[in-house]
Amino acid sequence: MPRAGPRPWDSLSMSAVPDVADRTFFGHPIGLVNLFGVELWERFSFYGMLTILGYYLYYSATDGGLGMEQDVAIGLVGAYGGLVYLSTIIGGWVSDRLIGMERTVFYGGVVVMAGHIALALIPGLTGVGVGLVLVALGSGALKSNASALLGTLYPKGDPRVDGGFTLFYLGINLGAFVGPLITGLLQEGWGFHAGFGAAAAGMALGLIQYVVFRRNLGTAGREPTDPLPRRAYGPVAAMVVAAILVIVLVLVTGLVTVDNLPDVTTALIVVAAAAYFAVLLTHRRVTPLERSRVWAFLPLFLANVVFWALFQQIFTVLAVYSDERMEWNIFGWTAPSNWIGSVEPVWIIALSPLFALLWTRLGERAPSTPRKFALGVIGMGVAFLLFVPLAGTTGRSVPALAVLFIMAVFAVSELLISPIGLAVSTQLAPEHFRAQMMALYFLSVALGTTLSGVLARFYSPDDEFAYFGITGLVAIAAGAVIAGLSSWITRYMSGVH
Repeated sequence: MPRAGPRPWDSLSMSAVPDVADRTFFGHPIGLVNLFGVELWERFSFYGMLTILGYYLYYSATDGGLGMEQDVAIGLVGAYGGLVYLSTIIGGWVSDRLIGMERTVFYGGVVVMAGHIALALIPGLTGVGVGLVLVALGSGALKSNASALLGTLYPKGDPRVDGGFTLFYLGINLGAFVGPLITGLLQEGWGFHAGFGAAAAGMALGLIQYVVFRRNLGTAGREPTDPLPRRAYGPVAAMVVAAILVIVLVLVTGLVTVDNLPDVTTALIVVAAAAYFAVLLTHRRVTPLERSRVWAFLPLFLANVVFWALFQQIFTVLAVYSDERMEWNIFGWTAPSNWIGSVEPVWIIALSPLFALLWTRLGERAPSTPRKFALGVIGMGVAFLLFVPLAGTTGRSVPALAVLFIMAVFAVSELLISPIGLAVSTQLAPEHFRAQMMALYFLSVALGTTLSGVLARFYSPDDEFAYFGITGLVAIAAGAVIAGLSSWITRYMSGVH
């Protein structure tokens, strides 16, 4: 297919792109720096918005909120998080079939910024609807492709890749740390819409940085890996229009409501994941070796679901826990409740360089990817069990310091599984489905995130012992199963550590 003509923004930095293959930053490809920055600002905007979204939905109108029922609101936050990651399918497809990873990252950021502007300027449920749809679509495009683009900078089997993705993950968590701090203070001082406006400004800074330093990516991700034939444009456009009409129809007829959205989202993600695995395991352009690696990815996918179903409760169950059970008094000043979203990233920021150094130094001697996944899932189960001794207290009596140390266990678990999952997804990806394989990885995050909202319905401050105890033990059991399967998984990974 002929290459599309230059985009308006291409002229800013397209001319005479140098060969950057041999340029490094602390031993890693120089393109890591640009992707680190754009992901930092995207996560600043996303988590800054997400940590105040639940409060915006269930706080009363006198407190600046929309007055929803609390369980409905936090279920909606979980479902929305799942839809964000579900939209990585669209981002992966657009990248692989239409415009390539690099441009999809940029245009995804533009749509994210537009969504935060809508949340900041349009009042009520209309602003929520328009804003969240745009943020979901834009984040889905940016996230899957930024990670996949980073993976193309490393050869298959490169022992630096886990360290590189851990540094990339540091950028994610710098954004996740600062975002809630800023939006929480703005929300307390000037209202929710000021917090949403800060999220829009953060994404704008990320886009500027991405364009200015685009040269660092060289030619990586410039073209689609599986271009869509021009004869298919018409049928695809018709399918898009039909999909939009179906969505409008189910909303107008009441088949999908705010109450059942978490269940509908969970079902959609399960169907999408099953379809994706079916395509990757049967497509004619997937070689037998690549098919073996896709089979190896299946149990890692399921382990990731369990991990994120617990971890993403930072924005559902633990958001309520922070608002109603934690004592946030700091030297006579009460910190915003949404700062629970910044606590865990503090540990990530502190520990990421150590883990990156550890994996880089160990090289081939590091634990295998399946064993890292197993340890990460078990760690999340242990973290939930640590809430059990605090269950006997009432009211806002849980010291923030105690939760701070529990969040350290969250962070260690996350570093064992999340950056490793990003890295292994790019390494196990079939050559013609790089971005779409990353979208499949994010489907596991989507399913776990949606389940975090579904599980939140069972949480009650009066029954914390059972809630945290049961979910913790189930996660530990799941991690033990992955540990038992680790040798089989490693064998099917066929050359990927």
